[in-house]
Amino acid sequence: MDKVVYTIASGLDQLMNQQATNANNLANVSTYGFKAQIDTMRAVAINGPGADTRSFVASATTGTDFTPGTIQQTGRALDVAIEGKGWFAVQRASGGEGLTRNGAFKISENGILQTSNGLNVLGDGGPITIPPNVTVSIGEDGTISSVDESVSGRASTPIDKLKLVNPEEANLVRGLDGLFNNKDLSPTTADTNVKVVGSSLETSNVSVVKAMVNMISLARQFDVQMTLAKNAESNDQRAAQIFNIS
Repeated sequence: MDKVVYTIASGLDQLMNQQATNANNLANVSTYGFKAQIDTMRAVAINGPGADTRSFVASATTGTDFTPGTIQQTGRALDVAIEGKGWFAVQRASGGEGLTRNGAFKISENGILQTSNGLNVLGDGGPITIPPNVTVSIGEDGTISSVDESVSGRASTPIDKLKLVNPEEANLVRGLDGLFNNKDLSPTTADTNVKVVGSSLETSNVSVVKAMVNMISLARQFDVQMTLAKNAESNDQRAAQIFNIS
């Protein structure tokens, strides 16, 4: 059989990978702070007699669209959105540090400030502990303050400060848990220039319309590759018939 089928197979494989990435982006259209993943393909020349005009299709470096989403007011005190560039530092399940833009926080049964999926949110000195029976507010610099509801006048008392960081986006990679970190796993340092908006959340930056158009485009490209495969099979069968006649 004509070896063009291997070139076609490599193209089909990469198209399926891109379709899976696009489907994952669509699935996270309602995930706060989510950043769309970008897959690209590249042509790899095949060396050898009679193969100089052919190429395999291979995946290029996977990237991320870091465009900020829209900030929506929620009215919930523990919801926080980063304004502009920056990240929240959280503690991964493995114990290491991860970065996220999802500021939908909650307080655990033990009084620890956590993400919506149960990861500890990091402050200046590690996980943040919230005292019981207090009303919490978060300032634009990430300072968490409490108001004791049992005290007359309800004076504000600082508790801790969110660890807000702003590493170079070009050095960030997405982990299997959806959190980001530096490529070399180096720790991040707090950046006082990062500002947040209280009682708000940042929406996903995935465009449903663009994702659907991309899905249709990838499906059409897949159909074209399948047509080429069928043509290659037909040519192979006709060539076999000619050899049989001779």
